[in-house]
Amino acid sequence: MNTTTRLAAGLPDAVHETQHAFRAALDALARPGQIRRIGAPLPGVALGGAMARLLLTLCDDETPVWWRSGDPALQSWLRFHTGATLADSPMLAGFAIMTEIGRAPALADFAVGTAAAPEFSSTLLIELPALEGGAALDWRGPGIEVMQRVTLQGLPADFWTQWQANQASFPQGVDIIFTCAEHVIGLPRTTRVGRSEGV
Repeated sequence: MNTTTRLAAGLPDAVHETQHAFRAALDALARPGQIRRIGAPLPGVALGGAMARLLLTLCDDETPVWWRSGDPALQSWLRFHTGATLADSPMLAGFAIMTEIGRAPALADFAVGTAAAPEFSSTLLIELPALEGGAALDWRGPGIEVMQRVTLQGLPADFWTQWQANQASFPQGVDIIFTCAEHVIGLPRTTRVGRSEGV
């Protein structure tokens, strides 16, 4: 049963907690593959603590949000606290929230920006069952000294094929923040992902 209500609380200390969440999100994207802690669950909000706190931090009345799960109570909660509007389609999303990645659209269905304005792309917030313990993949690129081994759980079989196409379209493409419970891992469009050797 969904325990989220229209009047579920926001952040107890909004100024300091949004600053912390914003810095952690930036650090996660600047250092791809490294786990960062955002914070504990919020009472009455049926999302992991990291996802809920990121939404309250990143969203505002100028960022249309697309939800894979059409939970009206969660949408109302976010709109109440941030003013965020609903995007009618993935292509119109500033942020896309997905808690059931197996039923998500293809990465190519989201806004990827243009060559002249790559910043006008969607950022995907994807909640996973775990950020460790899955198949090992090696991440390389800016923010990674040599190689970062990452073992995310719960992604569909064709996800990394889609990611290769997304990364190859740089400077266009989507960026992703994976969440689970209190933690996040960033995957910017600059990161190359390949099969781990010797695993």
